[in-house]
Amino acid sequence: MLHEVSFASYNGRDQVQGWIYVPACKPKGIVQVIHGFGEHSRRYLHMISAFMDAGYIVAADDHVGHGKTAMVNNVWGDWGDKGPHTMMEDEHTLKGIVCEKYPDLPYFLFGHSMGSFITRDFIAKYGDELAGATICGTTGIFRGAEETGKKLKEAIDAGHGEESDPSYTGELMGWMCERCGEVSIGNEWICADPYVQRDHADDPFDAFTRPTSNRSVYDFIQMMLQIEGTKWAEKVPTDLPIYNIAGDQDPVGEYGVGVYQVSNWLVQTGHNVTTKLYSGYRHEIHNYAEIKNEVEAGIIAFMDKALLDVGKDYNSKKHRDKDIKSTIAFVIAIVVISVDKKDVMEI
Repeated sequence: MLHEVSFASYNGRDQVQGWIYVPACKPKGIVQVIHGFGEHSRRYLHMISAFMDAGYIVAADDHVGHGKTAMVNNVWGDWGDKGPHTMMEDEHTLKGIVCEKYPDLPYFLFGHSMGSFITRDFIAKYGDELAGATICGTTGIFRGAEETGKKLKEAIDAGHGEESDPSYTGELMGWMCERCGEVSIGNEWICADPYVQRDHADDPFDAFTRPTSNRSVYDFIQMMLQIEGTKWAEKVPTDLPIYNIAGDQDPVGEYGVGVYQVSNWLVQTGHNVTTKLYSGYRHEIHNYAEIKNEVEAGIIAFMDKALLDVGKDYNSKKHRDKDIKSTIAFVIAIVVISVDKKDVMEI
């Protein structure tokens, strides 16, 4: 079953377009897929199908300025003027819609690239609503982000926020093909497979080659800066299971260094995090034909284990509640008997 949904964005301007994919079986949980910069959620159909086959309901939307949301609102590359939490709050709105239709199911997030930044922002504010989160292709301290952000802030303050100056995105991300050899498209850093590169570049729902407003690039940078360090990690519930995965040739994660930065921030603040790097692979590990099934199976195994742990905690709580109720009943019985004896004595 498929639900198509539309809801008002946090930016107060756009109607976000989303989908809820429901497997033809009794669902055991829900996973919300959060896509990255310049792409759209239907690029994850292989993963969505795998999650459904494993018994999960899957929710996804296209961010403001991206995909079908951009087409419906006729606004590409501009995310509005409400700041770097806009997409995260939109994802929380989608979660509310899904939970209203399918309540009382354990809820997971999967976020790739910018989607992992959104996921990390989400778990810092709403992490207690989740059973687990997978961050894929994430960043630690992104090279040059702070410096480019300062220049963008000056441009925005000078009244150029609505404009799109490609020199800023070039400065921020132009180095990312440094290990790719011959470069002809400019997106070679996402995957070594030329068919994936071409599909990404030619997809009419992708916004990667469309200009992004200066203000939105600035918000993108702020999104990264606000999820750095132990100050961010301390906001994430310590009992939330986290799965951190990436390719070790991914420039977004600084070839593994940034991925471990994130895991170390979490470990240093008492979190349960599992980290896995796929050796020899670039940014979109889920789009390599030879490993995408393995990547998806790892995410499913992570969620299945989290469900078992949730069940154990739930059963333990039931036993604790049962013991507490039995103790209360026993105390009440003693009180009643004592009262009866007192009444008899007084007679």
